[in-house]
Formats: sequence, structure tokens, C-alpha cells
Amino acid sequence: MPRKPAKQSVADTDAAPGGTAAVDRALSILSVFGVGMETLTLGQIAEATGLYKSTVLRLIASLEHGRLIQRLDDGRYSLGVEVARLYSAYSHSFALSEVVMPAMTRLVEVTRESASFHVRQGDQRLCLYRVDSPQPIRDHIRAGTLLPLNRGSGGRVLLAFEGEQGELYDQIRKAKQMSSNGDRQEGVSGISSPVFDATGKLVGAITLTMPSTRFKDSHRQAVLAAAIEMTQGLGGSTQLYAS
Repeated sequence: MPRKPAKQSVADTDAAPGGTAAVDRALSILSVFGVGMETLTLGQIAEATGLYKSTVLRLIASLEHGRLIQRLDDGRYSLGVEVARLYSAYSHSFALSEVVMPAMTRLVEVTRESASFHVRQGDQRLCLYRVDSPQPIRDHIRAGTLLPLNRGSGGRVLLAFEGEQGELYDQIRKAKQMSSNGDRQEGVSGISSPVFDATGKLVGAITLTMPSTRFKDSHRQAVLAAAIEMTQGLGGSTQLYAS
């Protein structure tokens, strides 16, 4: 029979309600690493977490598989490359919000229509941010909504700048924009432009939507200007929008 520890582990004393003990214990191992404790021995991890070394080794095997922890040549352990990737995504998300939301708010103030920021999520697109039109008649997409990639101006812009082939996508890449009427939903028009980061990589698409009866040609320039503002805010170059 397995031995009962002399004292509760850190994970056991602060377990997530309704959670899984093994996950709590694995997370307690990750939490041990920090400034001044970038590399740790097996014994140090066991002492800090209150877990037996045998338990730590089993959990580390899974953490290593997920690249969350790596074993160094001297036998010590450090955080793995997946932690760096997650941190990059976390940091980028906050930087993105700080750049995108003010520009979207200004776009809505100028046009009085609804603005959304879409990113690709597998074979769909996710509405990551949304600012609604102040007008009562509008489309009612919310942040967190998943939409098709192959319908609507936002999805088609994402496809175009990820290399989708065809005359339509060639035109989108040349214009740095697409306008559509009823492509995703009857009676709704959309105008979208791509947003890039400092490396020139596609980040997402800014989309302005409105009832088709309120579509204005002047909105096209407003959307393109918002996309350029976002790209500049993310360190990208305006040359990305040159024809």
C-alpha cells in the first residue's frame, strides 16, 4: 500500500474545488520555479511541494512530455519551452487589446456602425473583440462568437492573407480589403482589412458590419485607416498596405 505523507503537500492544502489532485500537484511543481530558482534539483522540488520524490518524478514525466519542464544535462530541472510560448501568447493578448480596442472604438464613433476583430481558430474565425453600433438596428455578434471562415468579409480576409488561392483572394490581397453584402447573413454588409504585427505576420482582421441599407463607400477608407492604425500600434509597417 502507498505510504501516507507525514504532512499534506502544498497542492493538497490548496486544492481546487471540484478539481483533479494530479493536476493540482503538477501545477504546484510549476509554481516552485521563479526568480532566483530558475533551476532546481529533484530534492528541492520535493521539499518545496511536500510531495514524495517518486510522485514528483511521475508528474515531471508528464510535464516534460508537454514541454512545460525540461531536464538539464546536470540533472537539474527548469521550465520548458512551452512556458515561453504560453507567456508570449499571454503578453501578446494584452498588447493586442490595448492597441485594437481604442482603434475599434474610434472606428465606431466615426461610422456609427459595429466593429469586430476576428482571428483564426482552426477552421473557423473567432470574434475576439467587439464594439457595438450605438444604433438600435445592427447585427448582434458578441465577443467569443465563432463564425465561418469561408463566409463574410472577415473570414475571407483571414483566408486571403494566409495564402488561399483564387481570383477573389488575389483581389483581396491587392486591395488589402474586402466588402461583402449578404455573404454571411442576408441583409448584413461587412468591410474588412488585415492587421499585421511587427514581423509582418497576419494578426487578425478588423471588420465593420452594418445593415446593407446603411452601407457607405466612405466606410471602406475608415476601416482601412483603422487597420493601419492597429498595425502601426503593433510595430508593423504601413508598407504592408502598399499596392
